[in-house]
Order: sequence, then C-alpha cells, then structure tokens
Amino acid sequence: MLKRKSAIVTGSTSGIGLGIAQAFARQGADVMLNGFGNADEIEFTRAQLEREHGVRVLYSAADMSQPAQVRAMAQAAIEGFGHVDIVVNNAGIQHVAPVEEFPEEKWDAVLAINLSSAFHLIKAVVPQMKARGFGRIINVASAHGLTASPFKSAYVAAKHGMVGLTRTIAVELAEHGITANTICPGYVKTPLVDKQIADQARAHGIPPEQVVREVLLSHQARKQFVQVEELAALAVFLASDAAASMTATAIPMDGGWTQH
Repeated sequence: MLKRKSAIVTGSTSGIGLGIAQAFARQGADVMLNGFGNADEIEFTRAQLEREHGVRVLYSAADMSQPAQVRAMAQAAIEGFGHVDIVVNNAGIQHVAPVEEFPEEKWDAVLAINLSSAFHLIKAVVPQMKARGFGRIINVASAHGLTASPFKSAYVAAKHGMVGLTRTIAVELAEHGITANTICPGYVKTPLVDKQIADQARAHGIPPEQVVREVLLSHQARKQFVQVEELAALAVFLASDAAASMTATAIPMDGGWTQH
C-alpha cells in the first residue's frame, strides 16, 4: 500500500510511534526513526525492520525540543530517501500537576515537544511535498485534544493546539495534494502512560491500579486500553491513496472516552 513512499515518524523508538513505523515498513515504506533510548536496541530495531521488510530505515537522535535538530532530521531524510512523502508527528512528553504548582520549565518543555516540534518539521518538509504534488501529514494528538482533564494544563493545551495546527495546514495545502489529519487516541498502554499512572497516583494519593480503573479508564466506555496496532492501522490508511479526500479531521480512537 505504501511502496516507494518514505516517512518520518517522530518518537518512534517505542510505543505508538514504533508501532506506526513498523506498520509503514510492513507496507513497503522507507522510514526515518526518531527518539531516545538504548543505542544498541535502537540499532537492532532499525536493522530488523530493514531486513524483514526490504526497506530503508534511517535513525535520527534529534531532540524534538530543538528546532535546528528537527530541521536537520528532515534534511537527512530528504537526502537519504530522495524525498519525504509522509510525516507522523508523534513525539510527546507529559507532566501532571495542579496549575498553581506546574513548573514553568515543564510547561515550556511540553509545548516545545508536543506542539512546536510538529510545526518545525511540517515547515521543513512541505516545500518538497508541494513540488511533488503529494504529502501526508499525520499528527498524533490525544483525546485530550478534544476535551480536558485536571492536572494536565500543558498537555491539554498542546494537544488542542495540535488539532488547530492540523486543521489550518490542511486547508492551506489541500490544493497541493497534501492532506493533514489528527489521530486522537484514548489511553494506550505505553511507557508514557505508565509514567502518567505513577504521576496520577501521587497527585490523587491513590494506588496505581485505582488510577487505571477510576481515573484513566473511567470514561473509556470499553474499559480497555487502545491498542498500538489499531492506531498503526489507522495511520497506514491516512497515509495511503485511499485517504486522498480525508483532510482537516480529528479522529478519535478512544473507546468512546470523549463521548462520556
């Protein structure tokens, strides 16, 4: 479905991003991985994807809070693959605290990585997408891009911003064969959510298992975590030719969480 396409997936050394990168590679796309982690483990994953799927897989350790590094990553992908067809802005961090206690440096970091990094990467790849008349921009927001929860002021602000950014660039770029859509997952069992569980347990003064049952999944109608594989399949569809008329959308995949 994605043969001869190339993609950058940020925050793709684990969790949702890795699942999307794996799904793209299975569909024949070349992929630029990005993120932090153990260097040997990242290289093993990179080489395994190349070997199993016969695609080119590059890796960038770009810090997504640093615009110059984001631009350098985009240029490395364009030079390595010849072009970039698909961008998935997935990198994200979280901090949970009451607003009056929220550290200013944490606010700045969450906004930089969860929102501003997407702007910088999109800006870097759009000119060559326009020149080729094709592009797919997929931004991973959250159910918190559509609604709010307490103690997450920076995260909710960034994810709402991601939805707005996506809609704006979608209408700007629609006549150039470029689509832009946002995926809004409910809670997914990833390392980021594991940290949220611990943070919420401290914030609420309750055990972690109670956080899962009464905080995270209380509004998720299915009472189950969203699966990475489900999100990856949606990303593959949005990146495909079949989604050419789908743009400026914010798609919840949240088990009914936002409808509670």
